[in-house]
Amino acid sequence: MIPVKIRGPGGCFRYDPAMPTDSAAHPYSQLTPDLILNALESQGFPCDGRLLALNSYENRVYQIGIEDSTPVIAKFYRPGRWSRDAILEEHAFTAELAGHEIPVIAPLVNADGETLHEQGGFLFSVSPRCGGRWPDLDTAQQRQQMGRFLGRMHAVGATRQFRHRTRLDIETLGDASREFLLEQGFLSDYLVEAYSTLTSDLLGQIHNLFDAAGPVAQIRLHGDCHPGNILWTDSGPHFVDLDDSRTGPAIQDLWMLLSGEQDEMRAQLEDLLEGYQTFYDFDRGSAILIEALRTLRIMHYAAWIARRWDDPAFPQAFPWFDSPRYWEEHILSLREQAAALDNPLVL
Repeated sequence: MIPVKIRGPGGCFRYDPAMPTDSAAHPYSQLTPDLILNALESQGFPCDGRLLALNSYENRVYQIGIEDSTPVIAKFYRPGRWSRDAILEEHAFTAELAGHEIPVIAPLVNADGETLHEQGGFLFSVSPRCGGRWPDLDTAQQRQQMGRFLGRMHAVGATRQFRHRTRLDIETLGDASREFLLEQGFLSDYLVEAYSTLTSDLLGQIHNLFDAAGPVAQIRLHGDCHPGNILWTDSGPHFVDLDDSRTGPAIQDLWMLLSGEQDEMRAQLEDLLEGYQTFYDFDRGSAILIEALRTLRIMHYAAWIARRWDDPAFPQAFPWFDSPRYWEEHILSLREQAAALDNPLVL
């Protein structure tokens, strides 16, 4: 048996394979270091025992040392979140982008031509390790370069449709999130009515903005295009995670790269589009959806944590989540969004 050294926020310790696990606990309690290394060994990777847990909550992601070679990244998918077909569709999209020389990190293919594997009831993939830093995007040149990158990605994404992955829509991100939080009792009693009334009004505003935008093309997207999912090197940006790829409007992959007041965001977006439109047309009328999409993301994020509260990693990472103060601040941020929805960004 390989001696395992796990490094995490608390430092290093040697894993005891006799360590008990609670079989009745969350499924990830069964994802032991032994299982992880056996999974990699089953795909022909001779592990040297080094195991570094990376910052990931939805899935479990590890950097794993390989004998006489560069470490690899293993992702163990959250049980029940995506179907096998949906994960394979993400892998196929990533490979398609890589085939067009768009800088994304695609899962490694084994000798049987497979990218998705199974061990101990967990689906997993293995990818090469790739370094880089978060993008600053503080110059017009960097924003134009990022825009070209996204334009190329969307040009490929528009060539066909997902069949198994979800669609970005108001019902999934907004209505379902609101209903779940109200039903599960995460809010203190004195905040329930305020949250219920406010979110009902917000969803009405969001529907109005989507109606005002009119028909907007729905394409395959990255889906979670924030700077934390982008690594920048001397040769430019590349994406390291398409786990949230889905169908939606192109503006979804642009707005999270904007910051500041509305005039600042408008100028940043124009820089992105200068590069973007070199490769793919942009529906300028869809910019009106930015604050609507931001509001949906805020609502969905709170519901996402609530849905994952049975995973021990979540109370540890978000200890403030079930406190009245968090929900007071959440409602305040949504009230600020109500004002933003009344004054959307227009190009």
